[in-house]
Amino acid sequence: MDVQRLRVLRELADLGSVTAVARALSFTPSAISQQLKALAAEVGMPLTEPAGRGLRLTAAGRTLVAEAEQVLAALAHAEAALDRLRSAPQGTVRVALFPSGARMLLPGLLTRVEAVGGIDLCCRDVDMTPADVAALAADVDIVVTHRDEATPAPEAGRWAVVELLREPLDVVLPPRHRLARRRTVRLTDLTDEGWISVGVGWPVDEVLRSLATVTGAQPRIVQRINDFSVTEELVAAGHGIALLPRYCTDDRGGRRLVRRPLAGVRAARLIEAVARRSTAARPAVRVVLDALRDEAAAVVARG
Repeated sequence: MDVQRLRVLRELADLGSVTAVARALSFTPSAISQQLKALAAEVGMPLTEPAGRGLRLTAAGRTLVAEAEQVLAALAHAEAALDRLRSAPQGTVRVALFPSGARMLLPGLLTRVEAVGGIDLCCRDVDMTPADVAALAADVDIVVTHRDEATPAPEAGRWAVVELLREPLDVVLPPRHRLARRRTVRLTDLTDEGWISVGVGWPVDEVLRSLATVTGAQPRIVQRINDFSVTEELVAAGHGIALLPRYCTDDRGGRRLVRRPLAGVRAARLIEAVARRSTAARPAVRVVLDALRDEAAAVVARG
């Protein structure tokens, strides 16, 4: 089987449309369609089928994508072995981080990678849900993502997943709130409060909704704001309370906001670095993954 055609099929699995694959690989859509047809002919069975105006993978297509990742990873390992013989890790590594993760990890990550030298780190922040990771990983080398503990991790066979940290979620209150003097609070203590949450489907909102299911106390959502720095301002001004990540919330030592853990429940988000296995084999990418792991450990130690 032609390796380039396997790469095209993998891109279709991650990006979801022939047009997006063509744009990512700098081909025309008709050329991508021809590659897919030729690969199906090589395999001897349909790999795609119509889905509305687009295509989706058949069972055979999904199976071949999983195997294709192993082939592409093996090629990347071979290239990486040659790179190690030539020189130290070098080149551009592209990283996408969710915004509050960038706030927490990016300054230290840049410092660590600059100390290594030879690697050009190109980063951007992306407001993402777990469902967006595959398409992002087709566009960058590393995706720093977050998910609710109840959400499954990316499929290990196709992805290299580096666990960075488990970040507890605390209830954040204005300093003069009636519960601010307590060491912990229960969700049932907050049934009359107005909550500032994030968009539906984002990890923190999933945690809040799952806690409500466990306790039977349904939160009253008054605002949905994805930018945690805006949420901090609203809570500080007394416009509601929120569930915010412990290590990246700016409480100004309790003067601006009061952070309190929830009693009797586990509330946290998992932060991971995700890359295609073939991409993770590159020496420069491995250096960045190691730097991310080290910076996450430093964040937890400071927290």
